[in-house]
Amino acid sequence: MDENFSAEIRDYYTPKENKSSYLIHLILLIITFLTTIIAGLEWTTGKIGPYEITDFTKGLPYAISIIFVLACHEFGHYFAAKYHRVKATLPYFIPFPPIPGFFNFGTMGAVIRTKSITPNNKAMFDIGVAGPISGFIACIIVLIYGFTHLPPVDYILTIHPDYFSPEYGKDTINLEFGSTLIFEILKYLFTKPGDFIPPMSEVYHYPYLCVGWFGLFVTAMNLIPVGQLDGGHIIYSMFGGKIHEAIAGISMIILMILGAGGIISSLFGLPFEFGWSGWLFWALILFFVIKIKHPPVPYFEKLDNKRMILGYIAIAIFILSFSPTPFIISL
Repeated sequence: MDENFSAEIRDYYTPKENKSSYLIHLILLIITFLTTIIAGLEWTTGKIGPYEITDFTKGLPYAISIIFVLACHEFGHYFAAKYHRVKATLPYFIPFPPIPGFFNFGTMGAVIRTKSITPNNKAMFDIGVAGPISGFIACIIVLIYGFTHLPPVDYILTIHPDYFSPEYGKDTINLEFGSTLIFEILKYLFTKPGDFIPPMSEVYHYPYLCVGWFGLFVTAMNLIPVGQLDGGHIIYSMFGGKIHEAIAGISMIILMILGAGGIISSLFGLPFEFGWSGWLFWALILFFVIKIKHPPVPYFEKLDNKRMILGYIAIAIFILSFSPTPFIISL
């Protein structure tokens, strides 16, 4: 039977999303937009309610930027799935409610669901790699804009009037984002002498830098080459099950070492930061929920050179975006 004809029959008999499912996508998007506005307002101003209506405009740059990054990532997956005639839902945006005293980004990301079998590793690769590359490009765009539109130093003084005081930050809990290679490269390339460049302990007050950093963090988490994460899809499709399993096992060991290192650093107050306790939690989720091994596809064949190059680009993106210690909390 002709392959295109078979695909048409498959499409005909596969249920499509109905109006109620579109409504769910829309509602989740609206709620996520609202929660990210509040998160953006908290990050950029330091205010934690009560708010006036005019305050919410201050959270818009953050909210619009983070929706843009997440949408680019998920629609990368979506359109790749459509290209290979794999049934997939529109993105489900996942809101995270604002909780007083608990730092959050207003969202837990977004996901799409595939509703039909991915026929081969080429389709698996294309679907897996399209999201991280699209999301990474979106992060680069947001970060370049952020670095080329840095506000004057007066901006940080409106949030922390005592910022340049010797007493600033003492006897308080301090949060610092861990930098990444690509963040540092872009900072070097797109800032100029005389700019006030916020340190990583203040970068979350700058919405575009904050979103760009968060997008890189999410991209790196998804590119960890384990199970059915994007990175797992890519490595499995490039090298097959045995090599993927070995790389996934090594990745899990590294995550557990980084997680344990973060716990030890916090408990014993080491003079240096190593790892992050959240990596251990993420490793447990991968082990018990997502699983380490990648399930086989119906048909596996060697990828062409173009796809292999894209795969190595995705690996480079992971290295550029990964921070062993993404969050540093100190007194």
